[in-house]
Amino acid sequence: MIRVERLTGEALARALGDVARLRIEVFRAWPYLYDGDAAYEESYLQTYRDSEDAILVGAFDGDRLIGASTGTPMQDHAEDFAAAFARQEIPLRDIFYCAESVLLPEYRGHGIGHAFFDAREDHARALGHRYSAFCGVQRPADHPLRPDDYQPLDPFWRKRGYTPVEGAVARFAWKDIDQAQETDHPLQFWIRRLT
Repeated sequence: MIRVERLTGEALARALGDVARLRIEVFRAWPYLYDGDAAYEESYLQTYRDSEDAILVGAFDGDRLIGASTGTPMQDHAEDFAAAFARQEIPLRDIFYCAESVLLPEYRGHGIGHAFFDAREDHARALGHRYSAFCGVQRPADHPLRPDDYQPLDPFWRKRGYTPVEGAVARFAWKDIDQAQETDHPLQFWIRRLT
């Protein structure tokens, strides 16, 4: 039986090693193609240790973490995302950032993705945020590693009330599984009003 739990504080910090392993495994697949490493993950996940308002929503099969979703106030990521929102009229302090959602493939299609968003959006409302946002990588339709049966998540996100934010694109570098070095990647922001 799968259980979904909200973790904050010390419980969140204890789970981050498992979150790192999930990120490396799940993001290796299309569309991220992330050739991850533990050292980068340790640095990246520090934000969730540092933010007292961070949340980790974990999906567990027994004691095994099989999915995870994180979030923090957008201001905790201001350095990374300020440029993407520079031309937007919404102040960063009003936005809760729903970061990654990673779930092992064999557990998909059973409502866990909705539970991840529900928990993070409830957390954001409790903190007084007016908006919830996330970003997703953009890849060309003719990318050679795109699977023939790939189904974009856009319909799922739209059903949840999210829409793309025109002109709000972040840029991050990581090493793709088919590349020798890091390359730059555009990530489109999506947003929904919570209040």
